[in-house]
Amino acid sequence: MSTASVQTLLQQMPQWRQQCAPGAWPALQALQNCRTPALGYHLYGCNRANCENKQMQYHSCRNRHCPNCGSSKQEEWVQARMRELIPCKYYHVVFTLPHALNGIVMGNRKAMFNILFEAAHYTLHTFGKDPKYLGATAGIISVLHTWGQNLSFHPHVHCIVSGGGTTKTGDWVEAKKVKYGVLYPVQAMEMVYRGRFMHLLNKAVKQSEVLLPPSLDYAQLRQDLYAKRWVVFAKQPFGGPQQVVEYLGRYTHKVAISKHRIRDVDEQNRVTFGYKDYADGSKKKLMTLDGEEFLRRFEQHILPKGYCKIRSCGLYTNHGRKTRIAAILEQLDVPPHPPAVSVPWHLRMVEKTGKDPLLCPCCKLGRMLLLEIVRPAPWQSQVHKPPEC
Repeated sequence: MSTASVQTLLQQMPQWRQQCAPGAWPALQALQNCRTPALGYHLYGCNRANCENKQMQYHSCRNRHCPNCGSSKQEEWVQARMRELIPCKYYHVVFTLPHALNGIVMGNRKAMFNILFEAAHYTLHTFGKDPKYLGATAGIISVLHTWGQNLSFHPHVHCIVSGGGTTKTGDWVEAKKVKYGVLYPVQAMEMVYRGRFMHLLNKAVKQSEVLLPPSLDYAQLRQDLYAKRWVVFAKQPFGGPQQVVEYLGRYTHKVAISKHRIRDVDEQNRVTFGYKDYADGSKKKLMTLDGEEFLRRFEQHILPKGYCKIRSCGLYTNHGRKTRIAAILEQLDVPPHPPAVSVPWHLRMVEKTGKDPLLCPCCKLGRMLLLEIVRPAPWQSQVHKPPEC
């Protein structure tokens, strides 16, 4: 989805501001203003005396829900995780929720998302500490997603789990028994996950941390949920650390719909986008929605302000993480990870695209230097010295 598509819809449908949830409008407004004069700009000029080329680079909104923003943050985050990977197999596990819970989740997002994370982590820790499987504390990185391919509301958590862990004495061990390419038995995980989630949900309802619709028969819903199968997907292990990083780069900072999937926004505000129909053999299809319905679906996936959708636990718990990983690498007789290096943005662009963004597009010889930063009110313009090249 290009920002221009969102801008067009919001500009042609001003009534949407009154229809959307109060917490969602700031994010939509940020997408509307992304890379427009409303957010100000950087002014660049060629440093060659006989070239008068000047260009404005409009500021991005930097909102985490914007499909055009976040690529630099994503790369930095992935590089940081790359320096924390341990030379072992990593497994991919996905925890989903029954659709019957969608209404409760929509009305209690923070509380229900927290329960989802906690139940998923509890399940993985329970099996990891079982001597029959690992008998140690594994490393877990989990990411919350709330969407399906057609923008439907489908909350689930993707987890990356290390195939090894540390015992209480700090010794590194790897999984003893791996059947069918999955780290832990799927059906057993489903039962533990369902039991833990329902325990936490019942407790939250009793303490009024999760509010239910007045018309809901919770006793009947609870009975139905206990009778359902709670789907847990356990996928084949990654081929190596490079595949783990590639996966992290694709999914950690992903938004509900990427810009390349939007095919058309017509004069009637109808949006056509591509999606995979998993119910029909993952065939690629096109879907057309009215602008109002498209924005309604997109709005469902705007997270509560400040909510952290990427979490880590076990070996990757923030407190003491570097020390733990260094000790594991020493046990495995592996060289420590290199220290972090700050790479300027224009060099990252050269590495990624092969093109120098600071090369003057007019004369092809000069360098584009920063002349001025113009910020929207209440900030004033600031003149900066040209950056070192």
